[in-house]
Amino acid sequence: MALLKNPFDASTIEPMQSFDIMEPGKYPMVFTDSEMKATAAGTGEYLQLTAEIIDGQHKGRKLWVRLNLENPNRTAVEIAERELASICQAVGVMTPSDSAELHNIPFVGTVKIEPAKGQYDARNGIGGYASMSGAAPTPTPARAAPAPAQAAAGQFPGWAAK
Repeated sequence: MALLKNPFDASTIEPMQSFDIMEPGKYPMVFTDSEMKATAAGTGEYLQLTAEIIDGQHKGRKLWVRLNLENPNRTAVEIAERELASICQAVGVMTPSDSAELHNIPFVGTVKIEPAKGQYDARNGIGGYASMSGAAPTPTPARAAPAPAQAAAGQFPGWAAK
């Protein structure tokens, strides 16, 4: 048994949201948060963007995007840069100097299901970005597997460590 210092009042706190798999499709979203984080290997940094669905059945549901903008694997950086360019075009901010400039601008995100990997269950991801004006989504580039030498050394790009 553990005594809580202050009485806990669940009626004052929003319950945790479900992370059940959503059906693939197009959803209106905004980015609500972003931050640079160190990669698991400590050899680079990735930009983590938090997207939130703003309308419909899944309103309030969050998804995360991780972009390896600083990484010794040049392919991982190129993929991240292409995805960031897709995001910038979808929200209409072509030359951001701070990731906060991408926040709170509606766009259409194409939700996909990413298959289970190792110990991790299948999950939703964002597979494309489009402006709210009705333009076709820009597909997210396919993520390449780490080079065999990196895999053998246990050095995976940050996105592969999910």
